[in-house]
Amino acid sequence: MSKSKSNGTNFLIQGSILAMASIISRMIGLIYRIPMTNIIGDIGNGYYGTAFEVYNVMLIISSYSLPLAVSKLVSARRALGQKRNIYQLLKGALLFATIAGLLVSLILFFGASFFAGVLQTPEAKYALRVLAPTLLIVAILGALRGFFQGLGTMMPSAVSQIIEQVVNAIVSVWAAYVLFHYGKKVGAVLGDPDNYAAAYGAAGGTLGTNIGALFGLLFVLFIFVIYMTIFKRQMKRERNRDVEPFAYTMKILIVTIIPVLLSTTVYNISGIVEQYLFKNISALQGYGSAEINVYWGVFTGKYKLLTNVPISIASAMAASSVPTLTASFSNHDMDAVRNKLHAATRLVMVIAFPCTVGLGVLGKPIIRLLFPGTISTLDLAGNMMYLGAIAVIFYSLSTLSNGLLQGINRLKIPVTNALISLVSHAVLLVILMLVFHLNIQAVVISNAFFALMMCVLNQMALAKYSGYRIEWKKSFILPCFASLIMGVAVFAAYHGAYALIHMNSVSTLFAILIAVVTYFVSLLLLKGVDEQDMLSFPKGAMLVRIAKKLHLLHE
Repeated sequence: MSKSKSNGTNFLIQGSILAMASIISRMIGLIYRIPMTNIIGDIGNGYYGTAFEVYNVMLIISSYSLPLAVSKLVSARRALGQKRNIYQLLKGALLFATIAGLLVSLILFFGASFFAGVLQTPEAKYALRVLAPTLLIVAILGALRGFFQGLGTMMPSAVSQIIEQVVNAIVSVWAAYVLFHYGKKVGAVLGDPDNYAAAYGAAGGTLGTNIGALFGLLFVLFIFVIYMTIFKRQMKRERNRDVEPFAYTMKILIVTIIPVLLSTTVYNISGIVEQYLFKNISALQGYGSAEINVYWGVFTGKYKLLTNVPISIASAMAASSVPTLTASFSNHDMDAVRNKLHAATRLVMVIAFPCTVGLGVLGKPIIRLLFPGTISTLDLAGNMMYLGAIAVIFYSLSTLSNGLLQGINRLKIPVTNALISLVSHAVLLVILMLVFHLNIQAVVISNAFFALMMCVLNQMALAKYSGYRIEWKKSFILPCFASLIMGVAVFAAYHGAYALIHMNSVSTLFAILIAVVTYFVSLLLLKGVDEQDMLSFPKGAMLVRIAKKLHLLHE
């Protein structure tokens, strides 16, 4: 195997490792949110979702861009064999993470009432205060994850994600239960037991995020301490003893972080904008506070929770793409750059299309299975899924393309594209709410529109600066056809099974099994993937063996 091909395969393998960890983490997140939602209810979910919208923006400001920026800079120095400069960079990244994380943690803790009040959800202040220390922990964790990703290994990030989420799940459910009942007692004294119970329960749910991040950090620190004994020996053997001045290292780090920070801030601040506009316009239109919080709780706690599972794969591929793209781009190997762009896009689309169709067809049955509740709430969540499942494709592609542009040193372009998309989506949301009175469905539509705008603008930029052209047939058309075939089979399987046994849980699980088999077979028969493609997927060797036994691939 040639070196370039080997590097390309390794890039996909590393991306697949992180993608698998992301899927497992999201599935754990999905599973624990079921009992937690049943404990704190849709109103509590609304407070929980509000707290996380603010927390996510503060996280972006303090450290969200650190793993990507550090991995990009480490990768460039690793390609030149500069171990001492990598170590210097790591020290700068940890200093930046500590200062930024501590500062933003204090701002969030003491400003919790202000932020919650601005978003018309004052009860979210308790959850925000619990989340505040997490910002410091995650900042340091992000710097260390970026260090390992830049060295070409996603394993520490992948395993720490899973550990973080397992601890998060256990603590969140336990703390939500304990604090929900404590809040009910407090509320009984103050004359509002339900509201205080939901607010305290939401705060309990966020405690898991804090403790989970701490355990993830402890694991990565353990790996880091072991690895540093090897790394320091490598530094001693390095012939070039020149080290970049620390001031220069910090300057380069900050110059790299700022564009990534701006693009991720604008890209992710759309949730805050949506929430602010939705809650204020809904209040003007006469909706009550409890009703508004139920709508927002269903949107964030059910619709977005489910759609974010497949989108996490794109985030993982973007994280793994940046170091290898940076190395190829630094070496002016544009063929390798384009090959990696093709490979990452195809892998993400092969997964995003069936997830979109599956969520669209089985949206209501899945929500009914996971979140039993009132008929009106189930219908609301199901309608959101029917209407907005297409956002999975748009967000998957826009998330990936953001990372790809950053990998080829076009750091400012995602910022500009995100700003254009943000303004366009805000205007659309206002029109849909004020003119067409679509209420929460307006948020679903405008949310998908934001990602669509990002897709279009980012793909135009990739074509311009890398010569990359989308492989329409294998990346989009064939996965789309295979997914539509799957969708018909899934619809028939679910409704046929439900007509026979009248059990939603069994019918849904049976339909999901049919979906996996039908899509796998359809994609192979349509020649949407070949053996080489499959080997780059998670458990690819096993999939190849199954396909050959079924005579779907030639020996």
